Amino acid sequence: MTAPVPPLVLIVDDEPAIRRLLRTSLTAAGFRSVEASTGGEAVAQAAGTAPDVVLLDLGLPDMDGLEVIRLLRRESAVPIVVLSVREDEAGKVAALDLGADDYVTKPFGMAELTARLRAALRHRLAQEGVVPVFRSGDLVVDLVRRAVTVDGRAVQLTPREYDILGLLVRHAGKVLTHRYIMEKLWGPTGDVQQLRVYVRQIRQKIEADVERPAHILTETGVGYRLALREPQ
Repeated sequence: MTAPVPPLVLIVDDEPAIRRLLRTSLTAAGFRSVEASTGGEAVAQAAGTAPDVVLLDLGLPDMDGLEVIRLLRRESAVPIVVLSVREDEAGKVAALDLGADDYVTKPFGMAELTARLRAALRHRLAQEGVVPVFRSGDLVVDLVRRAVTVDGRAVQLTPREYDILGLLVRHAGKVLTHRYIMEKLWGPTGDVQQLRVYVRQIRQKIEADVERPAHILTETGVGYRLALREPQ
């Protein structure tokens, strides 16, 4: 039997030492990699090698990493994981709203980074599959019947609660910003506090422990992510 081809990561960082560390660590974790040191090189590499996921540093010498995201999104739906020293929430939100799938802040742990890369890959596969029934851990969401069960137990959601959960399901594994969710469901009049109230109500119905949620994860100050877990 032919062994599966490892996922190809495009590493975009202007620091040779960081690229070397990432290349070595990702190879050990079962990935292949190609590299770019500038935004221009990144766009060219993405077009030429068709990577499975892009690992993008925002601080590049020729252009802002946000512009690289814009350029990549014009041509491709490739998953983009941002790697940055920027800790400000506004920068993270801007990257995610432009189409990045996730972000990791420097300094980072390789275990977390590889987990985020695999989550981004799973999210893209889930989107491409467009399965009518979503399963993650003990959570099952039937997108056709608008039915939700947890550990086999039917869960009754209000229409607005279901709309929020359904949006998270369709983007499972990806961080959705508060603004993205509100604009999709409320338009320009959305209220982030109202969104938080709805999310807490959903958690009370689908989480075993509302204070330590396993399904709807909070990205502090940014938004929410629906976890992708192996079905039970």
